Amino acid sequence: MHKVKLMTVFGTRPEAIKMAPLILELKKHDSFETIVCVTGQHREMLDQVLGIFGIDVDFDLNIMQEKQSLTDITVNAIKGMEGVFSKVTPELVLVHGDTTTTFAASLAAFYHKIKVAHVEAGLRTHDKWFPFPEEMNRKLTGDLADIHFAPTAGAKQNLIAEGVAADNIFVTGNTVIDVLPYTIKEDYYFKTVALNEIDYDKMRIVVVEAHRRENWGRPMENICRAIKRLLREYSDMVVVYPVHLNPAVRDTVLSMLDGLDRCVLVDPLDIDDMHNLLYRSYMVLTDSGGLQEEVPSMGKPVLVLRRETERPEAVEAGTVKLVGLEEKDIYREASLLLSDAREYLAMANSVNPYGDGQASKRISGYLLNYYGFSKAKPEEFNR
Repeated sequence: MHKVKLMTVFGTRPEAIKMAPLILELKKHDSFETIVCVTGQHREMLDQVLGIFGIDVDFDLNIMQEKQSLTDITVNAIKGMEGVFSKVTPELVLVHGDTTTTFAASLAAFYHKIKVAHVEAGLRTHDKWFPFPEEMNRKLTGDLADIHFAPTAGAKQNLIAEGVAADNIFVTGNTVIDVLPYTIKEDYYFKTVALNEIDYDKMRIVVVEAHRRENWGRPMENICRAIKRLLREYSDMVVVYPVHLNPAVRDTVLSMLDGLDRCVLVDPLDIDDMHNLLYRSYMVLTDSGGLQEEVPSMGKPVLVLRRETERPEAVEAGTVKLVGLEEKDIYREASLLLSDAREYLAMANSVNPYGDGQASKRISGYLLNYYGFSKAKPEEFNR
């Protein structure tokens, strides 16, 4: 029997997290030869995720350099993919989301006349500078893609408005929700020792995850000042902040928050430590896109430390709130959830619009039908 060669390409920790359950699902089907290629746009954090899920890599471009620029990542990824395609020609390249690896791999596939499937397609802020460079990465990838796996009906409508044929779009839910059963455990013991020393029964844990490029400088300082005010105000609150390794983030956070009572600063966490911390948290303050999707499935409110979001469904559903980057606004909205039980429960009990844990099965089912191995497509995600 002919096996269809499918190549997944990713390069960062968030991509790896969201692609891992899809890779595991595709590998269940004998109809597919699933090839894994990583660019290594991130290195250590990427390797952690691959190890947790037991995913073996077929091609590793290892492009990461010290102080690499976006140009470095783009050029080296395209050149690296050219070398991969000279050794193996897949029938379809699957990329994820909005990273520079995603755009570069899609462009390289286009140059070799290989079809592209875009997982988590159709997210838009409609501002090419925000988030930078992610908004343009996903738009350009959308122009290059042949199949668009949109996480929500809203993302599908964004693509249709840009001229993508509806027949080439399939709504799946988000694969990040598929990850949670692999990682969350009631009796979990943290590998990061400091996290085992927190009294999760008596203290309210506020997880902070902020590192985006557009928040460097004054916005990051505002976030830290708001955290300091909250710690002074609420004695039953513990802040846990996994601090990104980038010096532009690290220097600001450590200079303003290191040594504060009830403020636990740790290095970036691997996925099972992070998910189990989020599961035990009271609420989350973040500029991350992925956390806006996965945390509501745990019943935790999310305050988004950005001025815009490409995930408006969560705002409409009430699972997240966009609070901006001014100290007073961050403090006010976090304080409201810490002091008003009704406001807290309204967010915590809202239904997550991003998935039901079946996205990877929908994608693999679609591809089985697309290549003639099954007679019908699965039902689209509808929430």
